[in-house]
Amino acid sequence: MDTPFLTQDFHIRWSTLAPAAIQADITRALREAEQRLNAVSEQDRGKMSFESVILALEEATRPLNEAWGLVQHLDALCNSPELREAHNAMLPEVSAFFAKIPLNEHLWDLLETYAKTEDARSLPPVRARALDETMEGFRQAGADLPPEKKKRLEELESELSQATQKYSENVLDSTNAWELVLPDTGRLKGLPASAIEAARADAAAKGLGTPERPQYRLTLKAPSMIPVMEHAEDETLRRQVWEGSVSIGRGAHDNTDLIWKILRLRQEKAELLGKPHFADLVLQQRMAKNGAAALAFIEGLHAKVKTAFDRETMQLQEFRAEHSGKRADLLEPWEVAYWAERQRKAAYDFDEEELRPYFPLDKVLGGMFRLAELVFDLRIVGRDVVCVKPGDKIEASTRPETLGPVEVWHPEVKFYEMRNEKGVHIGSFYADWHPRDSKRGGAWMNYLKGGSPPRGDQDRHLHLGLICGNMTPPVDGRPALLTHDEVCTVFHEFGHLLHQLLGNVEVPSLNGVSVYWDFVELPSQIMENFCWERESLDLFARHHETGEPIPQRLLKKVLAARNYRSASDIMRQLSFGKLDLELHMRRAFEEGADLDDLTRRLLKDYLMPLKTENPTMARRFGHLFSSPVGYAAGYYSYKWAEVLDADAFTRFQQEGVLNPKVGREFRDKILSRGNSEDPAKLFRDFMGRDPDPTALLARAGLA
Repeated sequence: MDTPFLTQDFHIRWSTLAPAAIQADITRALREAEQRLNAVSEQDRGKMSFESVILALEEATRPLNEAWGLVQHLDALCNSPELREAHNAMLPEVSAFFAKIPLNEHLWDLLETYAKTEDARSLPPVRARALDETMEGFRQAGADLPPEKKKRLEELESELSQATQKYSENVLDSTNAWELVLPDTGRLKGLPASAIEAARADAAAKGLGTPERPQYRLTLKAPSMIPVMEHAEDETLRRQVWEGSVSIGRGAHDNTDLIWKILRLRQEKAELLGKPHFADLVLQQRMAKNGAAALAFIEGLHAKVKTAFDRETMQLQEFRAEHSGKRADLLEPWEVAYWAERQRKAAYDFDEEELRPYFPLDKVLGGMFRLAELVFDLRIVGRDVVCVKPGDKIEASTRPETLGPVEVWHPEVKFYEMRNEKGVHIGSFYADWHPRDSKRGGAWMNYLKGGSPPRGDQDRHLHLGLICGNMTPPVDGRPALLTHDEVCTVFHEFGHLLHQLLGNVEVPSLNGVSVYWDFVELPSQIMENFCWERESLDLFARHHETGEPIPQRLLKKVLAARNYRSASDIMRQLSFGKLDLELHMRRAFEEGADLDDLTRRLLKDYLMPLKTENPTMARRFGHLFSSPVGYAAGYYSYKWAEVLDADAFTRFQQEGVLNPKVGREFRDKILSRGNSEDPAKLFRDFMGRDPDPTALLARAGLA
């Protein structure tokens, strides 16, 4: 293909997306987008309509968004020096282009003029909201600024894009720079057999060791690191891995200066747009509305769990003293997860590893799709896939209606189609679940093509999404056996995916997950609840050898241990939200301050006191600093939405966990509605009332 990144194929031909094509393709996409925007702004002002203004404005940048989305997707999942160079070469131009759109005085004049027309005043509610949201977005991006400030805003957006991209690269590079290769299993005593086998397979994949004399490779990727921190009896090994983890974003890949630079640029942007700080800027179009309300939410929840948090901390210190023969004292950071796991076993006779055999990834996915069928009236079916190497002549399907295998970017990737109760194809998605050195950490959902329902004489546009993670990989042909926490993560990302693929709003910018960010976690977090209920667990929690469900005695222990150290878990998330808001509301002026000391002072009442204090999380906090906005000043959203999901799931608990009536209402009143109405109203439509703020504490056993 001459322009592979500009493909309009629904099934993307990944093998054609070479880094060498990025500059030419994105340059062309930028030029064509500008031409379309000019055509929109130059239209006859006497013949304006919603279609010619709002929908045309959105369509003007769609091909560019999709092309650049492919570049960003590959940067996250198939990172390489060539791709990184090509991505970074175009990043400033793309960032500057999007920053200029709301600063285009002709477009802004068009919007203001159209908003005063009779056509605009008589729009139906969803279209009226689209117009209002578009204009508010333009205002918040600087449409009303004088020319010299508009120019500086463009520069700020470009600088932010480059600084946050470098931050993200530093996190990936410093994560990959650390490894520990062991010659035998001597230091791995206490680790589950699955973790030891994974370490051996990882070493073998790197050409280390032989079948007769295997070696064992540990990394900072979660499936490798977490078992060590929770189970390794060798304290020096745990300390080594901890030291590796806190090296992320430090040393040769230090993010300290970048953090201050990003904070300074965001603060300048906020002031340029007439706000006292970045939190007030980004939260205008969120449920919280401003930084003060978000911070009050965090601090109010903190006050409710602080006593329980302190009690849990003291109990862990006493448990360690009792079982180690040492006096009760502060723990080292590399001791916390280890002794917490031992305390859980002692209190509940429950080892997380007991659950692994019941969570083979393929059965988890199959059961999750079955749940989507029963509860949400959906049909999810897999397609054959093929990973084509550049130059190969294998013919893969490029259109949704054609048969044949679908091309994917890596042999481990799967592809699925989603159909509604009438058999109508509404969207498709890729799934990529296991860690690789070229893949960024964490788990996420995204989309490559945004869909929309049929409109006028236009057919339905299909959604094309993806869900990715870094879950425990399969070893030696055996199935990938997940932890319960990993299962919850899979369901979480699937919730985001349902929100996107079920989006049925005619205006693309209001569809799917394009909602207020403190509402976007409701669909994802409500799905996690199904990982705790017997009725839903029986759909997917099956022993990988016998097919038996989780025994009742084991499930009782799991449920009894659910709220083990729940105050500590809540406090951990609150500490992230507190740090985020403090940095973006009050501390951006302190550039040059000691970041570790500042974090300790800000979070004094939020962190467990330790003998050796952890360096600040900020240097590896990708949610805040790996994109120009992301979750910056918005990390509180997780807990905000958790209040919503804890309350909303009570309907399933009261009316039936797999109740199709409740599921269909959730689908129709929340999942399919996108941002077509205020999220508070969508919640009321489903629950019949406003959220109960005590629901989260009640679920955590703290109310």
